[in-house]
Amino acid sequence: MDRTQGQTGRDEQAAGGPRKPSSASASAAGTTPPAPASPPSGPSGPAGPARVVTLTAGDFTLTVNPVDGSEIEPVRPGTERGRPAKRDAAARAAGDAAARPPVLPGPPIPARPLLARGEELERLVRLLGRGRSVRLTGPSGSGRSALLDAVAARCAGLAPDGVVRLSGYGHQQPGELLHALHAAVYDAPRERPERDELLARVRDIGAVVLLDDLEMGGSALDELLRATPECAYLLAATPETKAPSDDSHVEEVFLTGLGKDDCLALLEAGLGRPLTDEETAWAGDLRFASEGLPLRFVQAAAMLRQRDELNHSDADDDEEEPGVFEERPRDSGVVPLPTLAEGAAPAELLASRVSESARAALRIACALGGELPHHAHLPALVGDTHADTAVAELLDCGLLTPVGTRYRLAAGVARQLEDVGYADTVSEEARTAARHYAWWTGHASVVPERVGREADAVLAALAGADVVAAAVLARTAAPAFAASLHWEAWERVLRSGAEAARKAGEVAEQAYFHHELGVLALCEGRVDRARAELETSIGLRGALADKRGTVAGRRALALVVDREAAGAAASPPLRLEAPAAASEAVTVATPATPATPPKPATPAGPAAPAARPNAVTKALPSAKPATPVRPRPAVAPPEDPAVSEAAVTRVAPVTPAGPVSAEAVSRMTPVVPVNHRSQTPTTLSEVFEDAFPLSPEPASASAAAPVPATATAKPSSDPGRRRRVLLAAAGALTVVALGTVVSLAMTTPDTPDTEPPANGPAVSSTPASASPTTVQQNSGNDPAPEPPVTAPSNGATTPQESAAAPSPGRTPGRTPSRRPSSTPTNSPRPGTPSTAPTTAGPTTAPTATGEATPTATAAPTGPGTATATSPTTAP
Repeated sequence: MDRTQGQTGRDEQAAGGPRKPSSASASAAGTTPPAPASPPSGPSGPAGPARVVTLTAGDFTLTVNPVDGSEIEPVRPGTERGRPAKRDAAARAAGDAAARPPVLPGPPIPARPLLARGEELERLVRLLGRGRSVRLTGPSGSGRSALLDAVAARCAGLAPDGVVRLSGYGHQQPGELLHALHAAVYDAPRERPERDELLARVRDIGAVVLLDDLEMGGSALDELLRATPECAYLLAATPETKAPSDDSHVEEVFLTGLGKDDCLALLEAGLGRPLTDEETAWAGDLRFASEGLPLRFVQAAAMLRQRDELNHSDADDDEEEPGVFEERPRDSGVVPLPTLAEGAAPAELLASRVSESARAALRIACALGGELPHHAHLPALVGDTHADTAVAELLDCGLLTPVGTRYRLAAGVARQLEDVGYADTVSEEARTAARHYAWWTGHASVVPERVGREADAVLAALAGADVVAAAVLARTAAPAFAASLHWEAWERVLRSGAEAARKAGEVAEQAYFHHELGVLALCEGRVDRARAELETSIGLRGALADKRGTVAGRRALALVVDREAAGAAASPPLRLEAPAAASEAVTVATPATPATPPKPATPAGPAAPAARPNAVTKALPSAKPATPVRPRPAVAPPEDPAVSEAAVTRVAPVTPAGPVSAEAVSRMTPVVPVNHRSQTPTTLSEVFEDAFPLSPEPASASAAAPVPATATAKPSSDPGRRRRVLLAAAGALTVVALGTVVSLAMTTPDTPDTEPPANGPAVSSTPASASPTTVQQNSGNDPAPEPPVTAPSNGATTPQESAAAPSPGRTPGRTPSRRPSSTPTNSPRPGTPSTAPTTAGPTTAPTATGEATPTATAAPTGPGTATATSPTTAP
């Protein structure tokens, strides 16, 4: 670029063809620079030879092709690079000079003295000499960078690898800092080692590392310190930066403001003359307001110099005609001292008294987020051939501060300028800068290293430009960042370019950005991300019928597949063993329970599985509390026709401790007494009678013990009996449920010939000469009683006759009331037998006895359907 920067001609040589001057060269020569708004001549970049650069990234050879996209392939056998050698003292000195800000054109700026920092300087040198890492904490403008320069001069021969200067601005992770440290110590051009090799190399570096503008702390800083155990760090950070962890063992040194005498000495050094009494008093007030920050007194000295120029302090100025050799006329009055508020926020006043080119540079810096482009770009951006001198003017006023190899607006200056209108043209300035950088980064005479040093300004222009200008700038800047090994900036440019191309509808450019992102992820070992990006790029290029780009994408995708296969072979996935055979099942350790011995008098039948207690079993008082089911040796249980299959539950077999039978049985205690019937029930009434007996036996001591089912029921030879019983029971329950619903839904009688029952409970009885008849007491879920078609006979009722169903078409007259009446109208007088017909329902034929059966007073348990039995005496 410009020779005044101090760069050699190798930075400006073309990759092929004749040498073409850049905008900065044209500005220095006095010619008209190219139009900054000229975009590249084609979608793939500018006209002329393309810069194809070959790099080594780990196990891959990367060919950066700005036209069709980067190509990646494995390193060929025999071409592997060995471990590079470290730089010598001369090479380190050249690298240290390259890491400093560029030399500005024009007269040199006098060096500012380092005041009241001797104690801190000696302490820092002493700690670094012992190999300790130190964090230098101070607010912005406290002189941290000036103190680092003094430490670098004192520690030049302290470490075997010398002093390395790095900038931590914008770095939140230690990855890029480790690569920058490796590039500063090792002579490895065009090589970016993979992470394992990088850690192995930086572990052997022994240097004093000066890391300015640190922005990371905690675990990230610990990772940086662990990776370089032989390095001593001097970390310069602000109090807002995250503190290091307790395990890092980093010393802390704090910078405070200057005293009053030091502030006056710094002000006189910048002004070049002694202070007056008025200026001394003003400086004392400023020191109290600014807490003694050196930056405020550098700016105050600039304001006093401008005041002297405006007040004609020099004697020679009286002989000159005002306004002839200056850009603005002088004021006729005397300019007073700045106010205390102007001294605390001096950006507006200082900017109003600088040149027009300097003010234009400030507008560009505000549009780029505080980043000031290289002074060689200002003539093209501002439109003035002498605009490159504006950087020195702004730096002398204290409006700029050095950051790495570039300059930025000083702390608080950007906010102060935005408040006075310098941000009104942000979009226009950003678009102009983006189109200029798109032309410059794609020019064949600009080497990638020069673009890498301008990365922050390019990224700022990319963020503020419109989608079309951003897509073009990202397309031309991405190959340069890749070739300069600034891969963090490369990734940011690719992501911004992919988003801008998507919004602009440029499918070809979007495919290119996704392809580059996939190649970058593959080089860094992120295989999943590489596959996703490459598949997206292949799909987009397939839609565009771009055969050449599709082939390049498929080659890179093949390397992804190979890397995935190698990773799977190195770390196979976890596989479960095949399940064991059934004979090798896990044995469950449970308490042993003696098996129930089989009864020889009972014929063997199909084995019944064990049963477990349920809520019904626990609620009934006549049932025996069920014992929890425990796995035990199985025996062949006797066949019990009275116990249905629904009353038992199968238990999964377990492996016993010794040889036992095939299945374990747990017998279920009957919850109600079972009626002794000699014949198989054939009707629903009989099934219902078996399930719910009409006259349960009173509980006794013997009833608590389980009664064997084989003693009360005769085994049946019919194999389908149990199925029929289950079906009949299910039908009976269905009829009961439907009858309940119908009885509740009926509100008016349908049969006029039937007298509706009274509100009270209906009482039915049989003649005195008849056998005692037991009438069922209905529950709340049973249907209402229906009157019989014919009068019942006075004799004993057989089960078949009592179970006869009512005639079709007959329905209950009316649903009785739930609450019985206190004075029933239809109730007979005591001692008079009732002539009301008995309710149709299942009855039993009791045997004749000589004793009277006590009468059970019925309480209404259902919807008014309670019945009672009358006392009778058998003959």
